[in-house]
Formats: sequence, structure tokens, C-alpha cells
Amino acid sequence: MTANIGRRATIVGLFLFIGLIILMAGILTIGNLHNSFVKKFEVTTIFDEVNGLQTGNNIWFSGVKIGTVSALEFCGKSQVRVSMKIDKAAQGYIRKDAKAKVSSDGLIGNKIIVIYGGSDSASPINNGDVLIVEKTLSTDDMMNTLQENNKNLLAITGDFKLISKKILAGEGTLGKLLTDETLFDNVNLTVATLKNAALNAEKLTASLSVYSKKMNQEGSLTNDLVTDTTLFNSIRATVAELKQIATVASGITASLKTATGDLNNTNSPIGVILHDQPAATDIKSTIKNLESSTQKLNEDLEALQHNFLLRGYFKKKAKEK
Repeated sequence: MTANIGRRATIVGLFLFIGLIILMAGILTIGNLHNSFVKKFEVTTIFDEVNGLQTGNNIWFSGVKIGTVSALEFCGKSQVRVSMKIDKAAQGYIRKDAKAKVSSDGLIGNKIIVIYGGSDSASPINNGDVLIVEKTLSTDDMMNTLQENNKNLLAITGDFKLISKKILAGEGTLGKLLTDETLFDNVNLTVATLKNAALNAEKLTASLSVYSKKMNQEGSLTNDLVTDTTLFNSIRATVAELKQIATVASGITASLKTATGDLNNTNSPIGVILHDQPAATDIKSTIKNLESSTQKLNEDLEALQHNFLLRGYFKKKAKEK
């Protein structure tokens, strides 16, 4: 009897022990308290505003939950220091230059802290390190921004409404262009003129292309002028000779000018002949007297030849010749 009671007590105790184990496992699973047995290290970061972040909120890295917020406390003027318990297994993947920001788990979910970034050259984070914070826009900031954008959009819509009304009324350049047929025809004429100018420019470009092609063609005059140094030196020498001829012509012109001045000068012989009438008359008279004297001398010589005293002399001379 006593043995049966002891056996039953043992079985009941065993069932109670198993039930307690199952109960504890359920509590740990439901409350996520099994993380209490995972090795962790603590880091901090300082936010200007946590936007409703609370103790126990999750910490995410690359889309994986790696820890929870352990404490929130004020520091500085109005900042909040957030302490985070992070799994030791994630320590090797988080770098010292990684950043932290407050985000939401879904569109309207709980607040979370997201750790991201970090360069491979930086060393892994250690216990007690402080993460860099990136300031993000809160929901109120986004709503204020949307409100300002709505106001700006409303103002722009009003301006467009006023502009379209003026255009339909034919006001302004665009309104006149849409409603005034004469102005529209002038615009068409201007466009046609510009089109003709473009065609002329195209023809001119084609002509220049042909001319440049001819310049590059060997044997042409323009190509020889550009590329043949011998021809260029010949032209240079010809130009130098022309320059020398021009210099000589200039000297001849100066001499003629001097001679012309002598003709007009009454002190020169030619000037006296041309301008001094009495001197010219004297010269003519002298020349006339010389002619008369020459004639008389010839007559005297003729008379001497017939003189009986000199006749023999002249005959002897004639025989010698």
C-alpha cells in the first residue's frame, strides 16, 4: 500500500515537472524572453528627437532583428540618449562608422532603430561605442512639407488659370500669336525667311567645302600657292623686284620733277630760253650772225683758192689726197 502511494507520488511529481518545463518554454517563447540568454553588447546613440521610440523596441540591421532598446534618458539640452542591447553575433558586421536612424516597422507600425552603412576599412563596433545619427524627417515634418507643397501647387494652379484666361482673351504675346492672324502670318514669313537663310548657309557651306577640296587637290594654283615653297619664293622675289622697280620709278619721277622745276626756273639756260624773251631773241640773233659769218668765211676761202699766190698750194694738196 505504501509502495503504491510512493509510486503514484513519483509519477505525479514527474508530470508536474514536465508541465512546469512546458509552461516555462511557452512563457519564454511568447514573451520572447529567450533572448535573455543570448550574449549581447551595449552601444549608445544620441537623438535630437526619438519620435515615440520606447524601451523594448527592436533594432534592425540589413533587415534582420539584432537587438532591442534597453534604455532612454535625457542628456544635453533636449537630446535623448538611447541605449541598445545588440546580439554578439552581429558585432563583426557593424562598423564604427555605421549610422543609426529612427524608423517605423511598416507604414503605421512600432518605432524601430535601423542601423545601416559603414565602410569595410573601419573596424567592427565595440561595447560602449556611440553610433552616428542621421537626422530623418518626422511624420509632422512630412505633413508640413506636404502642406507647403499643396499651398505652392494651389498658387501655381491659380497663376496658370490667370495666364490661360489672358491667352484666351488675346492678351500678351502668346495670346496675340494665337488670335491675331496678321501676327501669325508674320511669324510664318519670318520662319520662311529663316529657312531660306538656312538653305543659303547650307549652299555656302557646300561651296566652301568644294573650294577647300580644290585647295587640297594637287596641281591646282591654290594648292601650289599654299604648299609649293619654290613657287612662293618666286612670287616673293617677283614682288621684291617690283618693289625695286617702283623705287627706281620714284627716283625717275623725282628727276623729272626737278627738270620740270628747272624749265620753270628763269635762272637756268633752258628756263631763260623758254621764259626770257629778250635773252631768247639775243640767242637767235647770235645764231643768225654765226650762220652769216660762216657763209662769209666760206666765200673768203673760195676766193683764196682762186688767188694766183695760193693756187699752187691748193693744187699740191689736192694731188696728195
